[in-house]
Amino acid sequence: MNAPHRPDSLPLTELLAALRETAEARDREGGHAAREKQLIADAGLLTIAVPREYGGEGAPWVHVYQTIRAIARVDAALAHLLGFTCLQVVSVAVWGSEAQRERYLRGTVENRWWWGNAVNPLDTRLIAHATGDGGYRLSGQKGFCSGTRGSQMMTLSAQDPATGKPVFGVVPTGRAGITVNEDWNPIGQRQTDSGSVAFDDVELRAEEVLHRSEAPPTPRGSLRTLVSQLVLTNLFVGIAEGALAEAREYVAKSGRPWIHSNVASAVDDPYQLHRFAEMRLKAVSAEALATRAAGALDRAWDRGDALTAEERAHTALAVAEAKVLAHRAALDVSEALFDACGARSTHGPLALDRFWRNARVHTLHDPLDYKLRDIGRFALAGVLPEANLYS
Repeated sequence: MNAPHRPDSLPLTELLAALRETAEARDREGGHAAREKQLIADAGLLTIAVPREYGGEGAPWVHVYQTIRAIARVDAALAHLLGFTCLQVVSVAVWGSEAQRERYLRGTVENRWWWGNAVNPLDTRLIAHATGDGGYRLSGQKGFCSGTRGSQMMTLSAQDPATGKPVFGVVPTGRAGITVNEDWNPIGQRQTDSGSVAFDDVELRAEEVLHRSEAPPTPRGSLRTLVSQLVLTNLFVGIAEGALAEAREYVAKSGRPWIHSNVASAVDDPYQLHRFAEMRLKAVSAEALATRAAGALDRAWDRGDALTAEERAHTALAVAEAKVLAHRAALDVSEALFDACGARSTHGPLALDRFWRNARVHTLHDPLDYKLRDIGRFALAGVLPEANLYS
């Protein structure tokens, strides 16, 4: 699968090879992958979700997620960064005015902006004080701000104490008073630049305010949540596919048959064949549901303002089903990798544990239980999921 790209851009196959070459070392080191992010920008991928009327690729969601999934097979952290840049493009597209879409979406194309994400209405530590002219002054902190380090623009949510409701906006990441903290040190997804961000009397201008929370979101506006959930889903699918590929390569090159297997090669061991069959079934099943859900999102997206709440809810159900299967596939296949490859595969420099660690960190984003609740309600009572921050 090759993503569409500008004639002067780096082909996706070359990009994947370059990311794979340094993946193990970068996983150990953590920090900021500036060189690799530049390679992604050079491949023309920062604009795949920007609508064509603003100069972007305007790729269908099926294609966007195929690209994210392909990168996740070799580096889930960098796939996360690309996915969240696409998510912020969507934030502007569904929350912004026409003038804001022209400024920020065309700006993404012309300037190849990476976007950071400080949107989390549940984190109310960032306070927005109205200035009387439609703008705000921002003070406080936001945590888990994916992609902020090394970004040029940032979406954010802040709490307005006067209304008790969130304010959404866009600011340049380098604006005076903004400090991006380097305090992201998890066991996996170590290069997602997801530290906290501090705001010290930061200006949010009236023309930068994206979404007035007093207006209930339309079904189309609430699709942003499903875009986000499918980013995670396809990260999980890519992790499962990447773990399977690494296991296959390791066993083919370095595997040894068990002493009681009565075969000359590890690839002929009947239990290995059984194990790889189970791994593949989980990966391909997850990929199938992820592609199905992306198709549902494409159809909902194309409906525009005519999208109904019921149509949106059916899309949310497809996304929930895909995410549950992808969540399980990522964890199960990345763990089964070690059963397939044996004790020598735990050698630290191989970093084969990065697939499980990346999956374990990111599958904790929001509880699987509530996806199962939504699916169960529909399966048993025909009740469709309600739109919220996670579905």
